[in-house]
Amino acid sequence: MKEFALKYGCNPNQTPARIFMEGGEELPVEILSGRPGFINFLDAFNAWQLVKELKEALGLPAATSFKHVSPTSAAVGIPLSDTLKKACFVDDVAGLDESPLACAYARARGTDRMCSFGDFIALSDVCDVVTARLIEREVSDGVIAPGYEPEALAILKTKRKGNYNIIQIDPDYVPAEIERKQVFGVTFEQGRNNVKIDPSCLTNMATANKELPESAKRDLVVALITLKYTQSNSVCYAVDGQAIGVGAGQQSRIHCTRLAGGKADTWFLRQHEKVLNLPFLPSLGRPDRDNVIDGYINKNEEDVCAEGVWQRYFTRRPEPLTDAEARAYLDSITGVALASDAFFPFGDNIERAKRSGVSYIAEPGGSIRDSQVIEVCDKYGIAMAMTGVRLFHH
Repeated sequence: MKEFALKYGCNPNQTPARIFMEGGEELPVEILSGRPGFINFLDAFNAWQLVKELKEALGLPAATSFKHVSPTSAAVGIPLSDTLKKACFVDDVAGLDESPLACAYARARGTDRMCSFGDFIALSDVCDVVTARLIEREVSDGVIAPGYEPEALAILKTKRKGNYNIIQIDPDYVPAEIERKQVFGVTFEQGRNNVKIDPSCLTNMATANKELPESAKRDLVVALITLKYTQSNSVCYAVDGQAIGVGAGQQSRIHCTRLAGGKADTWFLRQHEKVLNLPFLPSLGRPDRDNVIDGYINKNEEDVCAEGVWQRYFTRRPEPLTDAEARAYLDSITGVALASDAFFPFGDNIERAKRSGVSYIAEPGGSIRDSQVIEVCDKYGIAMAMTGVRLFHH
């Protein structure tokens, strides 16, 4: 297949639309089901690069959940605790522990379930049956992987009445070194971002604390590779082999840090005893539970515990999660990794990061205020590596 006609581009008025190889070669993908759209392919190709690099860097199966050309999360295949299984709505999945790939997707999807609603999925390895069963029950636009077990493919083909987007990519495909795109009729050309991210980029320790345990190196690599395919400005919090808070596309870096930190806090608080034991009505679907949990934790537009409201969601009125309880829970957390796609210009980013349990940081360095940022890190005993590598992505 040398080209694939798309229904339309980013919006219905943008026609005609297609994907093709400029040199006339075969496309490196095969469409096994559905008819992916313009944005689906943008997500798929960015997401595939992310999981491929994670697998190469850490030697573990990887998965990511993408929405609108940025990852909501990415993770490697580390088993989930019983608490985390419950928080991610996968405590009922048979065989989960035996499938590292399924564990990776359970983590990636479970991190920010509201943002992952209608995601595009990328898997580093051949999709197995357990992973397919996880995908089957989630609201999703499609998946890209290097292959599918026959039974897994059959399961996925049942989604959307047989119209679920399933893409198989050639895992050996290597794109040209030079990439181009057009904006306003003007062609832009640049070399591909082939920078290699692995633990070796974390050797330049700028802080008094220079200790990075292997788990922290793993988490910083997860965060950095996630940022490589996240719309800039961006920062990423990670722990336990998964990105737990991604702040993307903000003009101010502190806003990235706050946005991602808020997502990380919500992820942690999903594991609070009060949240895990919310008395949901049996009839309440998974997406609605996600919305209610977010409202319960963050006290959004609707007070889900209010009289006349709670009856729509719960079998009994739950006790609210108080600000003091949430703060005490978050204050007990340490060991979180944080990476940034460019330097932190002010120490306020570190102050905010500390509130979400950050103990390890990786950033490029190069700001005239590096000394101020290092000083705040040293105040809290945070270990910070300066990678020298900027990871802007647009």
